[in-house]
Amino acid sequence: MTSIETAEVVVTSPDRNFVTLRLTTDDGLTGLGDATLNGRELAVVSYLRDHVAPLLIGRDPHRIEDTWQFLYRSAYWRRGPVTMAAIAAVDVALWDLKARAAGMPLYQLLGGASRTGLLAYGHASGRDLPELFDSVRDHLEQGYRAIRIQTGVPGLKAVYGVAATQRADVTVGDRYDYEPASRGVFPQEEDWDTRAYLRHLPGVFEAVRGEFGPELPLLHDGHHRMTPIQAGRLGKALEPYDLFWLEDCTPAENQQGLRLVRQHTTTPLAIGEVFNTVWDYQTLVTEQLIDYVRSAVTHTGGITHLRKILDFAAQYQIRSGMHGPTDISPVGMAAALHLGLAIHNFGIQEYMKHGARTDEVFHQTFTWKDGRLHPGDEPGLGVTLDTDEAGKYPYQRAYLPYNRLTDGTVHDW
Repeated sequence: MTSIETAEVVVTSPDRNFVTLRLTTDDGLTGLGDATLNGRELAVVSYLRDHVAPLLIGRDPHRIEDTWQFLYRSAYWRRGPVTMAAIAAVDVALWDLKARAAGMPLYQLLGGASRTGLLAYGHASGRDLPELFDSVRDHLEQGYRAIRIQTGVPGLKAVYGVAATQRADVTVGDRYDYEPASRGVFPQEEDWDTRAYLRHLPGVFEAVRGEFGPELPLLHDGHHRMTPIQAGRLGKALEPYDLFWLEDCTPAENQQGLRLVRQHTTTPLAIGEVFNTVWDYQTLVTEQLIDYVRSAVTHTGGITHLRKILDFAAQYQIRSGMHGPTDISPVGMAAALHLGLAIHNFGIQEYMKHGARTDEVFHQTFTWKDGRLHPGDEPGLGVTLDTDEAGKYPYQRAYLPYNRLTDGTVHDW
């Protein structure tokens, strides 16, 4: 009987920090899983190395569901981003192993393809309208057929998602399309004013629609910064501009708060990138308070658990919108592509391109054509890890920014 022989945790920082679990069986097959938790990476490293890896040695790699339930239930202290990222890494690595052993791409084991490719959206941004329009045009030239719109707000120095905002750890003139987390001993402080944002944003979308027409799918991320009534006001104000979705309009830990948002707007809502389990979605799904599930495979217990969430959501005509910025490693991204290709209720895939150094560490076989992604047809995930290349880039402490209101109060970032 095949068994797991080694469980290695690889930490590398080519363009940002990544945590990868590599499982190897006694017959020489390897499987990869993504365990990256942005700004708290080493917590998951310790969880895996000190607590999980010893439990995997000698286990049957083909018992994926049993291993998932064992790691989730035997810990007693369940859920949470650290636990679920660690379990996700094991789960994805086991699926990678199983598909490699079968000699087929992972999506075939998940039921086969439900579509020919995955519509993906990119991140356009600018401090002002001319800069934003240039960014949209650049993304269209790259082949994107759906685009997230983030903009500067007059009077605020730094705003989430605006790539041209300067940071202390990047060269003057560089855009931070790639990674908002800054390397250093303390997170960068940004400022926020919700009323200024609510006044400014509808005019931005009016201008974007005027420039690029009615057909282009447009998205926007509120990044948890509004109260439910503020979110309802914004959603209603944006209705004339036909958004594909409004994301994270309010902190959704209070699931009931979305009832108030729904009462005031028909703008589609996407929620869940900070969620970890099906329990975070129970009210949101059964009461149809959202339209898209934003969880990442990496942070939500892997393919096994996220598939269950998406099957649950499908009963209520809720679709996937899996988290996919560059804090998801190429391993986690590949897992999302295989899952998205197989499920029936796929909606859209977030896609930010990784940097050149990251692509040298993680060799990938996915394709990008006509605004759609495909995971490729290599056995397994289609990703291999170059450990020699990974070793050139040791971990560097990094944090996401945080927000203060104009009176100095710490606010949601």
